Amino acid sequence: MNIQYNTITTVPEENHATTKILGRTVGPEIDEQTIEQVRGKLSSLLNPPVSANAYPRWSQLIPPEEVAAMHTARLAEFIDHTLLKPDTTAEQVKTLCREAQQFKCASVCVNSSQIKLCTQLLKGSELPICSTIGFPFGTAASRAKATETTEAIEAGASEIDMVINVGRLKDREWSYVRDDISAVVEAATGHPVKVILETGHLTKEEKIAACLLSTSAGAAFVKTSTGFGRGGATIEDITLMRFLAGPYMGVKASGHIRDAKTVRSMLAAGANRIGTSSTTAIVAGKPRSFIR
Repeated sequence: MNIQYNTITTVPEENHATTKILGRTVGPEIDEQTIEQVRGKLSSLLNPPVSANAYPRWSQLIPPEEVAAMHTARLAEFIDHTLLKPDTTAEQVKTLCREAQQFKCASVCVNSSQIKLCTQLLKGSELPICSTIGFPFGTAASRAKATETTEAIEAGASEIDMVINVGRLKDREWSYVRDDISAVVEAATGHPVKVILETGHLTKEEKIAACLLSTSAGAAFVKTSTGFGRGGATIEDITLMRFLAGPYMGVKASGHIRDAKTVRSMLAAGANRIGTSSTTAIVAGKPRSFIR
């Protein structure tokens, strides 16, 4: 499919402008002037643009008309079926893995201490296992995040979702933030790394900086939220993140996504992965009371 990313169409709509991505009006106008200002501040830290073929599997988008026509059961293909609450039990992880296989999800996503159990439960399955790193606050030292990543990969993780250090980002310690991400990318040894920005805590300028630094550090995805912080995924944030990620990276929407309508709107806005613990409710109408 032919998709243009960093070319946008601004469309007047009542008293405000909106942005069209893939031919569909999805949200507020992109503030290209602010983006260029932030890019200028980070210029010494940004590597040359990544090849458009760097992450072809992770950056593929779905045309809005296909999203709209998609059977609800197919939405599971884009969902990381997630269970991250602190009192998670082994029995709940077993249920999670069974459901993810049943619905043919994109992956199961758990905390790093549960990766070994998932590997055992999914032996012989091709279902990817995603491990969170530095979750949920992202404040661990970079070396600790790298070590956790190494141990998760050794235990069987095939994807990594790391939390950015929000405080250091707000302090404009750009080099620290980029190197923190790079440490995890290096420890992941080629496995895709998704960088959780915790967008509910960030200004627009900070969101832009976080996306650009994630790209520079070699991440495969940028992701909105942990689900444990302030706010969750919004159309505005996904639109901005997709514009910045271009054809080079995936965009994962996560946080407060609990129904099929929201999943469709996120995919149409430019996300190509969804993080939620509400998969059963979304695809089968059967919510699990123990899953947050």
